Amino acid sequence: MTGLAARWVRAFHLLFFGCLAIPAIGILPGGDGDLRERGVTLGVAVLMGAWYGFFVVRRPELLERLNPMALHLLVLIALLCILIRREPLYEVTLFGMFALPYLLLPHGWSYLGAGLLMVTAMAAKGMFTQVADDPAVLGSMVGSTALVLIMGVFSRFLITLGEQGKALGVLEERARLAREIHDTLAQGFMGIITQLEAAEQGLGDPVAVRQRISLAKRLARDNLTEARRSVDALRPEALRDVRLDGALATVAERWQAANGIPVTFSVDGRPRPLGTEVETTVLRAAQEGLANIARHAGAERAALTLSYMDDEVTLDVLDDGAGFDPSGPHDGYGLVAMRERASRAGGTVTVESTPKEGTALCLSIPCV
Repeated sequence: MTGLAARWVRAFHLLFFGCLAIPAIGILPGGDGDLRERGVTLGVAVLMGAWYGFFVVRRPELLERLNPMALHLLVLIALLCILIRREPLYEVTLFGMFALPYLLLPHGWSYLGAGLLMVTAMAAKGMFTQVADDPAVLGSMVGSTALVLIMGVFSRFLITLGEQGKALGVLEERARLAREIHDTLAQGFMGIITQLEAAEQGLGDPVAVRQRISLAKRLARDNLTEARRSVDALRPEALRDVRLDGALATVAERWQAANGIPVTFSVDGRPRPLGTEVETTVLRAAQEGLANIARHAGAERAALTLSYMDDEVTLDVLDDGAGFDPSGPHDGYGLVAMRERASRAGGTVTVESTPKEGTALCLSIPCV
């Protein structure tokens, strides 16, 4: 049971006990009627409260199970009938029991329980015998029963919406984890493989081999830290202690050292804080754009430009590589994840490319 559902259940319990206790004020010693009769009535009320507390409140794991909750609901309805017959003030308790069929019984059976509750309460009040003398009573009976059933339909609708929202949240979290895994582990493994392959090819140069292995080890450590932080949905390590422009400069520097391709980084406008989600989206887009250049472009040069404007921030990733046809089919998850990230931050990603003429990727996110 979720925290919100548990709070609603506690609210229904308090409503029940409140509506059961209120009539006692009117029949305590000093009220109308024989003292012994009032004592018996209060005893029945105490029994009803004890039954509810012991078999319902203390057994939340059995809620919405036909066995044994149907039996407990029948007992409570019978005790309510006795109370109303003995003291009409206990009609108030009916208001505290409207939710019980939907709380105790599974869907479908709950409507039958609600109907039985209303019919029993109306019989205890003698409404069926009043119909012949006053036909309007029948309208009141039908209206009251319909209202309780509509309450059940509405509550079921709210429950369904909650379940759908929970399912959507699960799907969104899965998509987030997929993006984070792609942006951290996948890119990290690719960088490590690249360095180890370069080391393997340069076995005749021990100094170069040690440098490549050192880079591979640093990539492994950095991406292990990133993976842990991504799973926890925390701020990326690169943004932990520096501004976005500083983090991008570091990304560009490390990428150039790892791939041997010159990359320039420039900032237009005055840097300012953008919020964790926006800054993370921009950083991941830069990492993905550079990773794609290293894997596919065969470029001789690359460039990153971060632009701070009055109402938006943009990131341009450019290369002079092989290019491709953006309208054609493409393998991989990178651009999909980038567009999903941008969409969550309210932004867009556009790609302009022509075969043999390089590629320009632009991320644009509104920010006030």
